[in-house]
Amino acid sequence: MSILIKNGTIVTATDQYVGDVFIEGEKITTIGTALAMPADRVIDATGKYVLPGGIDVHTHMDMPFGGTTSADDFESGTIAAAFGGTTTIVDFAIQYRGERLHDAFEAWSKKAAGKAAIDYGFHMIITELSDQVEEEMDAMVRQGVSSFKLFMAYPGVFMLDDASIFRAMLRTGKNGGTICMHAENGGVIDVLVKKALAEGKTAPKYHALTRPARAEGEAAHRAIALAEIADVPVYIVHLSAAEALEQVTEARDRGLPAFAETCPQYLFLSEDNYDEPGFEGSKYVMSPPLRKKETQDRLWRGLAYNDLQAIATDHCPFCMKEKHLGDGDFSKIPNGAPGVETRMSLVYDGGVRTGRISMNRFVELTSTSPAKIFGMFPKKGTIAPGSDADIVIFDPEKTTTLSAKTHHMKVDYNPYEGRQVTGVTETVLSRGKVIVDAGKFTGRAGAGAFLKRSARSI
Repeated sequence: MSILIKNGTIVTATDQYVGDVFIEGEKITTIGTALAMPADRVIDATGKYVLPGGIDVHTHMDMPFGGTTSADDFESGTIAAAFGGTTTIVDFAIQYRGERLHDAFEAWSKKAAGKAAIDYGFHMIITELSDQVEEEMDAMVRQGVSSFKLFMAYPGVFMLDDASIFRAMLRTGKNGGTICMHAENGGVIDVLVKKALAEGKTAPKYHALTRPARAEGEAAHRAIALAEIADVPVYIVHLSAAEALEQVTEARDRGLPAFAETCPQYLFLSEDNYDEPGFEGSKYVMSPPLRKKETQDRLWRGLAYNDLQAIATDHCPFCMKEKHLGDGDFSKIPNGAPGVETRMSLVYDGGVRTGRISMNRFVELTSTSPAKIFGMFPKKGTIAPGSDADIVIFDPEKTTTLSAKTHHMKVDYNPYEGRQVTGVTETVLSRGKVIVDAGKFTGRAGAGAFLKRSARSI
């Protein structure tokens, strides 16, 4: 099938111009002005932005956690992503202790196959590093799983010691993989959690108070130092604290290949949300936690000046029934919140419309930069001949109200309930097929393909 998108304002990370895009099959073939070639369908994008499909490199679909499972599986989660203008996700496959990396890859492949409505890739979470696992890391990179997430938090579950982290980094120096780091000082946090519970401090807000910003800053400093010694890049996931941002900024100022993402929740919510009445504060229990409101300006500045390179979501939703597992003990509240559907509109409304970032920077943060860092560019992340026809037609003037009543995520609350945003995804193409059309899903569960990502080029 051929599609001609006419008269839209085409925006990439570097360009912005009114033009036409011609798509044949799954690829963009021609870009120009006043294109007149015949097409099976013509879409008039006058007055709209034509953007590369959003890329969310931090999601947790169908993920077990604390005795329950995240609310969205790969079907509902990727359909919700599409409604929000995201056409590619990179999820996390978890190697549990005693497992091979290949076991984790197969388990998560089965979760996604036949369900994902958009293209998807995997990072590999390593919870146990043996000589065999090191060798498997090489095989994973060859299979297109070219990034590995390590934890400095959750002792006894996910946390690795510094020696194991350093060994994994050395391995990526050889195989071209990229280390993604959850940077919080898990040992210190564990002591603070036990202390709070012993003192009878059990409410949701103590989740945040036992995970101080300095514990994130210290871990970010240590992660960057280990990567510097190993002479490899490092990517800090879900950075929330100004103290952690300072470490990334300082490293980049010294020319080190340190990269980091932040998430919409840290840009639009704050620790004040934990004081909502009753058990409502549990909606915002995530790790790292929400920070002081004034941190938001620091993060926006980091995004504007490229100290932060991406905005992902850490989409990991749990319904309130599951959140109530932590009644009387905040440490048992499942960590995570929804976000895969609301990211693009939130960032446009709160970033572009307020003048905090440019339209080009918006595209860079939500699509192009993640594609480059994680081995998907130029197949994904731009509008260019030969690239996949993952395209979003975005109405910059349309206003909508975010609500659990209208979102497509399978979770019974929305962290931004009642917030009005201007800037809404109207039409979405995934590899040349229209999958969201005038607010209706026209795609198909299972149409998404596993995305074999290349080794790093950063």
